Amino acid sequence: MLLYAPAVLFLLLFGAGVLRDRRRFSNAVYLGLGVTFLAFALLATLGRSDSVLAETVLVAVVLAPALGTLVLAGLLIANGFKMIRKEGRRPANLLSLLCGLGILVVVGLLLAATQADSAALVVVARTVFLVASYLSFLYCCFIGYAYLYGHLTPRQEVDYVVVLGSGLIGGTRVPPLLASRLERGRRLYEAQAALGRPPMLITSGGQGPDEQLPESHAMAAYLEERGFPADRIIREDRSRTTAENLRFSGAIMAAADPGYHCVVVTNNFHAFRAALLARQEGVNGQVAGSPTAAYFWPSATIREFVAVLAAHKWVNLAVCALLITVSVLA
Repeated sequence: MLLYAPAVLFLLLFGAGVLRDRRRFSNAVYLGLGVTFLAFALLATLGRSDSVLAETVLVAVVLAPALGTLVLAGLLIANGFKMIRKEGRRPANLLSLLCGLGILVVVGLLLAATQADSAALVVVARTVFLVASYLSFLYCCFIGYAYLYGHLTPRQEVDYVVVLGSGLIGGTRVPPLLASRLERGRRLYEAQAALGRPPMLITSGGQGPDEQLPESHAMAAYLEERGFPADRIIREDRSRTTAENLRFSGAIMAAADPGYHCVVVTNNFHAFRAALLARQEGVNGQVAGSPTAAYFWPSATIREFVAVLAAHKWVNLAVCALLITVSVLA
């Protein structure tokens, strides 16, 4: 049973973290470590068995990551070309393509190190593999917990529904991505209004350099044109970033009611990072996600992960430096 002790410990830490505040990245790490140690414990248990089934499972477990890695690389590259075709060649749209190519580079480097008689190449390949494994582990933690967070039910009774803005088409019109957020916000509003306690809805977004009006005003107009009551809308029109969306909207809510509760609405790929920022900005509420086109999701999720890494850059740089040192000295 000692084999399972680390898994149980991290899963208990995960459960306690979710109960304390589900908007923490440490919850994602605890979940990832718990699942990883549980998998190792199960494999060790299988390894002690002499049955044909156990041997078959072990072989499959060894082969699956290798084959899965190549399949993933191919899917990411295909998605990258689709993003370029549909969304243009902006740097953010190249992320899935670059990640797919990066995976192939790492695999190629490992294969070259096994064939070449070069100690230096072995060190380089080992170092790259360790850093890539660390980042891959964090990404899996991020994806797994973000999925779980998106399926946790936010508080039902709230005082405010906050819809985060995004860029406008032609500087004036609400794009499908933002419309999805507004429709989810309207559904949350209507569900509570049906219970006799309609919340206020805050449209949050300032005016960008290429926009003719603040995003919050275009969002409010979109809702009003579809029958949403104008007197239940508050416009927050100063923010330029997600952090400012939350900071300025939080100030509006706290000024009106220091004990407020809210739900923040954004797209599903953005929900977990928005939740991390909501906690950082002291916003008293959880985040709900709206649907996003499937082809858009991989690049968008990678972009969100990079932003989370950057927010904890010193910790991640320290871990990477340690892995590099261990690899070089090994």
